[in-house]
Amino acid sequence: MDDFDVIVIGGGAAGLSAGLMLARARVSVLVVDAGAPRNARAGEVHGLFGRDGTPPAELLARGRAEVQGYGGRLVAGTVTDARPDGPGFSVTVDGDRRFTARRIVVATGLVDDVPDLPGLRERWGAEVVHCPFCHGWEVRDTAIAVLALSPRAMHQALLFHQWSPDVTLFVNGQPGLAEEAAEHGIPVVAGIAEAVELRDGRVAGIRLENGDVHPVETVVIGPRSRVVAPFLEGLGLAAVEHPSGIGEYLPTDAQGRTGVPGVWAAGNVTDPSAQVGGAAATAALVAAQLAMEFALEKVARLRTPAGSPE
Repeated sequence: MDDFDVIVIGGGAAGLSAGLMLARARVSVLVVDAGAPRNARAGEVHGLFGRDGTPPAELLARGRAEVQGYGGRLVAGTVTDARPDGPGFSVTVDGDRRFTARRIVVATGLVDDVPDLPGLRERWGAEVVHCPFCHGWEVRDTAIAVLALSPRAMHQALLFHQWSPDVTLFVNGQPGLAEEAAEHGIPVVAGIAEAVELRDGRVAGIRLENGDVHPVETVVIGPRSRVVAPFLEGLGLAAVEHPSGIGEYLPTDAQGRTGVPGVWAAGNVTDPSAQVGGAAATAALVAAQLAMEFALEKVARLRTPAGSPE
């Protein structure tokens, strides 16, 4: 069967949550999973009630099994094209596999652009973090360096004080941050970062362009996030800049509807700051709305006498 009620594009927390809810609602659903979740580099998922500390891969494996257990279908691959097709939509996977559906849910998540600074990408998701609610407990009471990539670094420097008294803002050429940090009594290091120093495979310091090395144990960054979903163009959609300046996102209404009828979206692609639980929750809401739409359509068909114009 290659025709479905709903095709969910994305097999992360949001996509699997939508798939699970739809399958349980007896809606035929296909989840297309490119296998590149945003949190793949993290060792564990945190702050998720009942599943705190679960490795991301394990959580997704459980989710896939649950979706399939209720009759949902999973396909591994990348959506290369999606567009309106009659009353529904056509979705192409890996350039040659075609599926159709009455509705689409975009749950592709985001990609974080971690700067190409020596040592930074190597420890991304370990001692190099961005979200205190995801990793704050694990880096508590360490010497934390907030490495400014944008003016949002000030917000991070203030917030991480909840987890450690030793927080230093490395302004990294960002104008105005030193003065603002001084107002809050936050220590500042001037200069441009050249590398993150590693010792025994872990973060040990930040080296500046002038050669100075400042010992730290944790590096906090705020990378820009991008929506990587070229198929959106075929649907008449496009990512836009998020009001917070964090990067790109796909706007929806409060229920998850995009500007194209029949196309919904959920998870990090609509909210870059959502943790795993929040992303899954928005997808569950979208699935519930879709189930209601299908139920109303079914009732309307049952009430229409055979041969009568609808």
